[in-house]
Amino acid sequence: MKICLVGSSGGHLTHLYLLKPFWEKNERFWVTFDKEDARSLLKKEKVYNCFFPTNRNIKNLIKNTFLAWKILRRERPDVIISSGAAVAVPFFYIGKLFRTKNIYIEVFDRIDKPTVTGKIVYPVTDEFIVQWEEMKKVYRKAINLGSIF
Repeated sequence: MKICLVGSSGGHLTHLYLLKPFWEKNERFWVTFDKEDARSLLKKEKVYNCFFPTNRNIKNLIKNTFLAWKILRRERPDVIISSGAAVAVPFFYIGKLFRTKNIYIEVFDRIDKPTVTGKIVYPVTDEFIVQWEEMKKVYRKAINLGSIF
């Protein structure tokens, strides 16, 4: 299985990295910001740098949409996994055109209210994972796997 792990740097990237027992034995690549924490954490990984800032930035959303098309066409992952933030949006929607499975993990600090990214990608997810039972009221098809931390 080939995995695409997409997330902004910082907490979202850390969240995805904590899934290492799941992804470490699979072929994979990362899409994240070109920032020091990402370079340090992913120094031995295959990484594509995306454009940032992403939140409420239409110009970078458009650039990341073209980037998603280019990367996904080249790499052809079986699954895309993200915990946010906005960079996940173009990858999930373009990924659907390539028939990838999309898995979104809503962040730990959201207990009963959705994130903007979560709301946007929810319609195109194959699995939507939450970490609090209360979030299943917000996202009806969600699966509560508990805390990743």
